[in-house]
Amino acid sequence: MEPRPGDARRPRMPRHVGETLTELAHVTNELVGATTVEAVSKIVTEHMADAVGATIAALGLRHGDEVRLIGVRGLAVDEAAAWQTFPLDTPNTVSDVVRTGERILLSGADEIARHYPALANAQRGERTTVTVPLRSAGRTIGAIHLSVPDVVELHPAELEFLDVLADTCAQSLERIDRAADAAKQTARLAFLAEASIQLASSLDLEATTAAVTRLTVPRWADWCAIDIVRDGSLHRLASAHADPVQAELVTRVRDRWPTQPERPRGLAAVVRTGEPLLVPDITEDLLAESARDAEHLDALRALGMRSILAVPLLVRGTVSGVLTWASSDPGRRYDEDDVRFAEHLARRAASAIDNADLYGQTRAVAEQLQRAVLPEDLAGTPDWEVAWRYEPSGRTEVGGDFYDAFPLADGRYVAFVGDVMGRGVAASAAMAQMRSAVRAFASSDPAPEAVLDALDRMVVQFDTEQLVTLVYVLADAVEGTVRIASAGHLPPFVLRAHGRVDRLPDADGPPLGLASTRSSTTVPFAAGDALLLVTDGLVERRGEDIEAGLARLRSAARELSSASLDDGLSEVVSRVGDDSSDDDVAALVLRRVADSGSGRGGVAAAIRMSA
Repeated sequence: MEPRPGDARRPRMPRHVGETLTELAHVTNELVGATTVEAVSKIVTEHMADAVGATIAALGLRHGDEVRLIGVRGLAVDEAAAWQTFPLDTPNTVSDVVRTGERILLSGADEIARHYPALANAQRGERTTVTVPLRSAGRTIGAIHLSVPDVVELHPAELEFLDVLADTCAQSLERIDRAADAAKQTARLAFLAEASIQLASSLDLEATTAAVTRLTVPRWADWCAIDIVRDGSLHRLASAHADPVQAELVTRVRDRWPTQPERPRGLAAVVRTGEPLLVPDITEDLLAESARDAEHLDALRALGMRSILAVPLLVRGTVSGVLTWASSDPGRRYDEDDVRFAEHLARRAASAIDNADLYGQTRAVAEQLQRAVLPEDLAGTPDWEVAWRYEPSGRTEVGGDFYDAFPLADGRYVAFVGDVMGRGVAASAAMAQMRSAVRAFASSDPAPEAVLDALDRMVVQFDTEQLVTLVYVLADAVEGTVRIASAGHLPPFVLRAHGRVDRLPDADGPPLGLASTRSSTTVPFAAGDALLLVTDGLVERRGEDIEAGLARLRSAARELSSASLDDGLSEVVSRVGDDSSDDDVAALVLRRVADSGSGRGGVAAAIRMSA
């Protein structure tokens, strides 16, 4: 770069001045209509330079204590690269103008060399240079430098016009910058809105954290990670990287050199202090300081990170984890504005992660509670095979589905499936009570109508508000029958040994506690026949008549002909069930053993089927 104040020498002819001013006026119009920084740079370094006959032109903007050239023309590639960024105290006209806000005009090689002897520009021969400040809102944001061959005297009107043109350039840059900032803020708000929707759409901890990292990359970071605090240490929950190869490297580095809680800087400090970490420029010295050994330093260099920020995940005033962004792009350096933006995302993410974590814990407790009041195992006999499936809905409240199956002392076999309407502790308590009551009543008199009559009286006596449906089966291998009574429950299905599927009669009475008398239905049941009992969670779907679900169940029941009754029932549940359902599913199948001999005490070994 060249420069310093000087006086004009050879006045131009008025005609030339007029032509120059006309061309500069056109440049002004172009600057007013420019919509990008690149367009402004081209207008200045080409059109404005041509208007005054400059063969060298540069447009520099101030960034803190540095000047960055956003446009340059007329310099060799290596020289232009050397001047891409330089400290504000570097001796040249651009630095001086940016600092002082005053125009600098230099005429002739001697004057240039006298003021800036160290510059290569001083050896270019006779030249005239003018450097004008870019002023906006009372501050100097940069400068335009023009270098004209030979010693010429710029007319005062030309100099004044260059000052005006520089102001117009500054205003255009400020306008473009404000528009870009507005667009950036709009994009950030849209991103936060999208992130909020995504974070609220799942209560799965892994899905929630993965959503945050996927949304961030590559819009705001080349790499994003979420770590949570567990037992005093950080554990990686999710991460995303724009480059799959680098993603693997990040994982290897983390596994090889995990975060040490006692380290004074880095993620450990964010966890200890609750304060964000911002590293606008990752320097070689910083890498060396952070590395634990030479191998670690090589690995950190290979990551190619240029800028990084990390913000705490705060839940009720406690740091529960850290959200980290890293940039590999030299043009994307994080600043305090980015930290504030990341903190907005972190607040949303922390709340969603906390909700997902609490949900997972509550769900686990609910499932443990529900399974605690359901049988762990159901025993078959030489006459009867039994298999079952219970699939909780995944909600945090305990459901009311229950089931059981057991042999009687005389060789007959009892099986039942029921459903307490509603959810929660009350439903769970009623479910446990009903299951125990069925077992107790069946041990006294296992006849279906007797068991249901006793349950009706119990429900009325205790005046429970929960509706309970139940289908009860008493199977007899000697008589070759099953006797069935249903209190408002779905109809059972029978897969005959020869392959036909029969739908048994619907319930002949309302839910328990709402009928005065009960009756049962006796159905022939040959060797190889299988009886299927289910709750409505398996067949019901939103917006669909339940008959459609029962038709699907009837079709799928043929899978019970499988040699493995357990596998067959699994296939039935898979084919009929709806993954989007929020209801529990209970299914039980009872199959008469084909080679059971006389029935009671036959030669077949007892078979236990596990869900």
